[in-house]
Amino acid sequence: MSDSVTELIDRLRDEATQDRPAEETPDVGIVMGSDSDLETMMTGGKRRGAYDAFVDELGFAEQTDYENPPDEQFTFETYVTSAHRTPDLMTVYAETAEERGLEVIIAGAGGKSADLPNMTASIAYPLPVIGVPVQEKSVDSVIGMPTGAPLVAVDAGKSFNAALSAAQILARQHDEVRERLVAYHEDLREGVGAVSRELHDGGTPAFQDRDR
Repeated sequence: MSDSVTELIDRLRDEATQDRPAEETPDVGIVMGSDSDLETMMTGGKRRGAYDAFVDELGFAEQTDYENPPDEQFTFETYVTSAHRTPDLMTVYAETAEERGLEVIIAGAGGKSADLPNMTASIAYPLPVIGVPVQEKSVDSVIGMPTGAPLVAVDAGKSFNAALSAAQILARQHDEVRERLVAYHEDLREGVGAVSRELHDGGTPAFQDRDR
């Protein structure tokens, strides 16, 4: 076992014994099978990702030090926990997630054997896990859980929606998260209304010419 993997495993186990107040621990865990999944899972790809949803839209912060949380009330953490290359790290992460204060996990993986979301959900049960197929070819692997082994999943590459779904889970017991979700939805609604009014009132040619 490599030193870095051993160090991470020991760190997770130590954090699980600390019994810190909920306001000091990450609310959401984001794991991915490889750092090559980062662009899809977090931000910067062809579509907005989980990082954009949490930070830009919902006011969450990324927690990088378990013992020194950021000032923001709601936080998330990120790890690479490959189901095939580091199954021991994946297992310990999922086993300790609830004790470390996580309320929901987002797990993404690519390829035809995208097993990380499934395995994480099985080990972390009953903690809810939201799966993100990083590629279209990963969808069947992510959603193919047997009866009795639940895993919620979004469409391929849509980690932004996974973040919103995670926030919906948190909103059941955190009114502030609910208020942020409602405000985000109202912004979307207003944006559609503004576009519809501009299209109708100005006509199609003027609407099409507006960005030229």
